[in-house]
Amino acid sequence: MNSTADIEWIENVTYDELSVGQSARLIRTLTEADIQAFAAVSGDTNPAHLNAEYANDTAFHGVIAHGMWGGALISALLGTQFPGPGTIYMEQNLHFTKPVRIGDTLTVMATVLNKDDEKKRVDLDCQVTNQKGHKVLYGTAKVLAPTKKVRLPKVDAPQIQLFDPQARFKDLLALAEGMEAVRCAVVHPCDIESLSGAMDAAAHGLIIPVLIGPEVRIRHLASENDIDLSKAEIISVPHSHAAAQKAAELASSGDVEIIMKGSLHTDELIHAVLARPELRTGRRMSHVFRFDVPLYDKPLLITDAALNIQPTLAEKVDIIQNAIDFARTMGVACPKVAILSAVETVNPSIPSTLDAAALCKMADRGQIKGGLLDGPLAFDNAISAHAALVKNITSNVAGDADILAVPDLESGNMLAKQLEYLAGATGSGLVLGARVPIALTSRADGPMSRVASALLAVVVAHNARRDHPRATWKS
Repeated sequence: MNSTADIEWIENVTYDELSVGQSARLIRTLTEADIQAFAAVSGDTNPAHLNAEYANDTAFHGVIAHGMWGGALISALLGTQFPGPGTIYMEQNLHFTKPVRIGDTLTVMATVLNKDDEKKRVDLDCQVTNQKGHKVLYGTAKVLAPTKKVRLPKVDAPQIQLFDPQARFKDLLALAEGMEAVRCAVVHPCDIESLSGAMDAAAHGLIIPVLIGPEVRIRHLASENDIDLSKAEIISVPHSHAAAQKAAELASSGDVEIIMKGSLHTDELIHAVLARPELRTGRRMSHVFRFDVPLYDKPLLITDAALNIQPTLAEKVDIIQNAIDFARTMGVACPKVAILSAVETVNPSIPSTLDAAALCKMADRGQIKGGLLDGPLAFDNAISAHAALVKNITSNVAGDADILAVPDLESGNMLAKQLEYLAGATGSGLVLGARVPIALTSRADGPMSRVASALLAVVVAHNARRDHPRATWKS
């Protein structure tokens, strides 16, 4: 509990305490987060404030703050300091003279011009200047000043969590800069989501789509939805089963480097891949979700939430190794793996805690390489350093996990969907452990998620080219 000495107070200036010529000021430096927060609250998403590429071509040659952000600073000064609590805003006029840019430090000055003793009204001259002394905003305000002295503890403003899925998506796309497009077998793209997702990935320069399915059906779907297939190759097969077999055949021969799931069941596609011995690596195939989570400061991987239902200890070794290798491919030098359970202590009655302890010891013995493992860890102390501290957990992984290894598919799938639907996370994913990555999407996934999954597969495919070159790959 804070002592009285620790409390920050705000105190108003009453009408009787005000005098003509008296002034007060507030200083604030504009950040990109300020612009984003103001846009979120006001709904003003003018690209001059949020789109650097667009803003560079405007008269201001760069991103600028909303004009009313400066007006809001005047309101903050009048409402919290001068005159302060009890002030009623009656009128304000503003003149905007110069743009305000990210990094500008503004000084807001309010000066009493005159007083109306009968109505207790005060006119104030308001000026906002930048760090160069240039006036960027000015005007006059008319307020009803407080008559009663008030001294109150300062109220902390609610926190605004800024999360821009489009910006995170662009950062993800940047990982593929300089990489040539990869031939991708799109298996049975016979619904609008899978067909448009594949062609969107092609439009981003990620894949060269090889559409495998009933050609008449695919072309009819494209025509109905104005999807241009001029840059796509189509291999006509009668049904989804044949499409999966053909995709596996093309991957086996090196004709494609990526497989992307369309409108067919996951089991059907995976069975076709497993039926080709040349696509096996000797490691268990597993799925990895990659999430951008608003309240987490880095991408979070979850495995396995889509493929292995109740993995054994030996299968969990492969699942975790696949995820570690993938995280390293995505640029994480030493991924931190939190092995999840319901509790953070080993309990013989909870099998997942025993598996977690065994997996950590296996990592100590070099049976799992390239990452830092800890477990069992409950979800809270896996992603929250504070929760780990409260529970006296000393760990290099707790509170800073890159990978969450779940006990089974049920828990992982529920966790993944909760992050997406309740926490606002944006996700993508793929299957690892075969000779080629498989972009695995859900029917509910949007276009951005499908393109992101394709991008993950492209990065993995290029990494495989470097580590295991094959002369049969086609350009």
